[in-house]
Amino acid sequence: MTATGTTLSPIPAPQTEQQQKAVLTRPSSRLYALDGLRLIAALMVAAYHYGGRDGEVSQAWGTSPSSQFPSLHGWFAYGCLGVQIFFVISGFVICMSGWGRPLRSFFASRAARLLPSYWVAIVLVTAVFALPVVVYEAVSPSDALVNLTMLQQPLGVDRVLGVCWTLWAELRFYALFALCVVLPGATRHRVVLFCAVWTLAAVLAEGAGSGSAESLATLVLMPEYAPFFIGGIGLYLVHRNRRDVTAWGIVAVSWLIGQHFAVDRTWHAPNPDFFSYRSSFGIVVVITLGFAAVAAIALGWTSWAKWRWLTVAGALTYPFYLVHEHLGWVAIAALHRRVGLPSWATFGATIAAMLTLAWLLNRYVEKWATPLLRRSLNRRPGTAQPTP
Repeated sequence: MTATGTTLSPIPAPQTEQQQKAVLTRPSSRLYALDGLRLIAALMVAAYHYGGRDGEVSQAWGTSPSSQFPSLHGWFAYGCLGVQIFFVISGFVICMSGWGRPLRSFFASRAARLLPSYWVAIVLVTAVFALPVVVYEAVSPSDALVNLTMLQQPLGVDRVLGVCWTLWAELRFYALFALCVVLPGATRHRVVLFCAVWTLAAVLAEGAGSGSAESLATLVLMPEYAPFFIGGIGLYLVHRNRRDVTAWGIVAVSWLIGQHFAVDRTWHAPNPDFFSYRSSFGIVVVITLGFAAVAAIALGWTSWAKWRWLTVAGALTYPFYLVHEHLGWVAIAALHRRVGLPSWATFGATIAAMLTLAWLLNRYVEKWATPLLRRSLNRRPGTAQPTP
């Protein structure tokens, strides 16, 4: 969900005509459609947070979203699965960006991409929630400071951003991939071995029980989310060579296990006391469409989509994802309950407002802070700062 940089680095040209047909695309081509898919996944999550769940968002609307969107709230409830689609995209992009890159550069690129907008979002949401007119309670100053580290989740600290739990999953994926693939050097054999070992270890961790050692293994291996990251890695191998049967096997196994976890975690029996009902069939369909969309991009079926706005969409996705939930609730309360806009207009205006805020963060924070932080982290201690 959080990774960009969808331009591939060169790889050696195949030597035979058969190999030339097997390799899908030239790695210099930019995957514009991947940027668009990332924004679609973010909008799915936003629809879920605004109209597909109950709880805090009901305070913003004044009533349950099921009353605001009687015919749509059930569809909005599937938007939570946008997170799993994010993880598939992340597996693809992280494998792509980590291939042939030294560990220092990999670490610098990830930190520079994630931290600037994240820090600003933490400060912004904390400040807005501290306003007397806002009904939501801000976290304590101490907890807000811990949130700046991105380690609030394992420390049990109150979260400033509700979506930051997904960033904690991303961080664990980055650490595993960096230690097992980037550090020794990415090769197809090493990536395949990483996928196989992680899949088996995650399944064993899920079935081991709930003891302290098992809980630690579950924390590290993330059985619930591993199939989506691994599936994305497999799809990147497919992108490099569409005839790679092993890569297709990785994707298939990941999809099979991933849909199981998605159904297991987000399905419940029909119950009128629950906010909404997601069918197991619907969950499987959404997960399948997510895998299929990334597969279509990997196979080059979307190479015709080269519109500039797709790049803009990709740039806005991460800051939008950070700010949309809590600040969106504040905007809904202001537009719907104070201004009196109807539900559909409030929904659209809130999405537009959060995209505008994301553009401001990208334009005035990420544009200068990301390259500055990347250069600083890439510079070895004792080396002089290069002159402009």
